[in-house]
Amino acid sequence: MEKIKRFFLPKPITLGNGKVIQPKMSPAVYVVPILAVMTMYSVNLTRFRFDTLFKRGYQFFVILDGMIPPNLAYFDKVWEPLLATIMMSILGTVAGALFALPAAYISSENMMKSKAVKLFSKSFFSVVRTFPILVLALLFRIIFGIGAFAGTMAIGVFTFTIMTKMFYELIDTADMGPFEALESSGASRIQAFWVAIMPQLWGQYFSLILYNFEMNIRNAAVLGYVGAGGIGLILNERLGWRIYPDVGLILLTMMVTVYLIESLSRTVRKKLL
Repeated sequence: MEKIKRFFLPKPITLGNGKVIQPKMSPAVYVVPILAVMTMYSVNLTRFRFDTLFKRGYQFFVILDGMIPPNLAYFDKVWEPLLATIMMSILGTVAGALFALPAAYISSENMMKSKAVKLFSKSFFSVVRTFPILVLALLFRIIFGIGAFAGTMAIGVFTFTIMTKMFYELIDTADMGPFEALESSGASRIQAFWVAIMPQLWGQYFSLILYNFEMNIRNAAVLGYVGAGGIGLILNERLGWRIYPDVGLILLTMMVTVYLIESLSRTVRKKLL
């Protein structure tokens, strides 16, 4: 152990006055062995084997070869689920972002005076935020049945929790001078918030909406795997039937759609910030 410590221990630094300073030992001396043990345990637990990877990995290229060329005639069946995926993402993102405004207000250190309310809201949103979007979609599918409504609800709740956290952190970094001036002149805290704080944050708020919309387009594409509507339904179906030319067209359509939306979103966000 001492040899390992000496290996990671930085060399002493001699100052101009002759004083020798010994820098602190790098935390790597503790982190590296822990990571090594965890990696070995993970390999054992997951039964990861390189020989299996090399033996079966070629199947990916077999499937990829089956997707080329994609079946363009199948687009008649793709465009409607694709449109449903986009509409799910738009509605879920907008609804989640709207509900995130009051939620961020009551979670903000600068806005909410009650510590109990802030503690409860932050704790509640943190708990909800731990649920992956696929788990939310599965829960809403059980409640509302198979279809786009369950997917829209999952996207809305997911966006709501993410936007709430991001936005109350932005509120806490805003300039409070105008807010305090308005409040001292007789305005209510909510009035001062809308007049003094929100004008500082509108650009970032809409930028966050677009960022979440980008994520939700990708999320919505796989929600069909749990029966939550969208293009994921037919993707799961065609993969199950191993109709790879149709799968190729679905994936190509998704890639083009996501690329166009991300490019447009990136351009708009640059103008907002």
